[in-house]
Amino acid sequence: MNDRLIQSESKRKLLFKKLRKLGNFRRGTIAVRYRKCGKKNCSCAKPGHKGHGPYYEWTTTINKKSYAKNLKTGPELQKYKEETENYLTFIKLHKEIIQVNEDICNLLPPAEINHTEEEALKKKLQKYFRQKLKMK
Repeated sequence: MNDRLIQSESKRKLLFKKLRKLGNFRRGTIAVRYRKCGKKNCSCAKPGHKGHGPYYEWTTTINKKSYAKNLKTGPELQKYKEETENYLTFIKLHKEIIQVNEDICNLLPPAEINHTEEEALKKKLQKYFRQKLKMK
């Protein structure tokens, strides 16, 4: 086995180990919001005032549908913060794993087979791709 293949496989093992240690994660972002209450005599109605807050809001889009949730300061906010950060780590690991797997696939040669098996495989693949073409 060549050295690049060994390095890539050990890197993949390391990435999977990091993935197992990741813990819970969720998509989305946490935004800090300030809101004006609408009362004329309130200090938030004055020009330049940010409004009441800060309020923390988690938002995400799943299957073209938006979700939002107001978060309470404290353990709930901390939980969502950690989970959204873990999601970003998951995305990074996901991309790295795909790249390493593609490198491994490029380094591995195809299996060697005899002439009879090769002819059967060619027919099988031609049939597969003809059916796939008909599906479109």
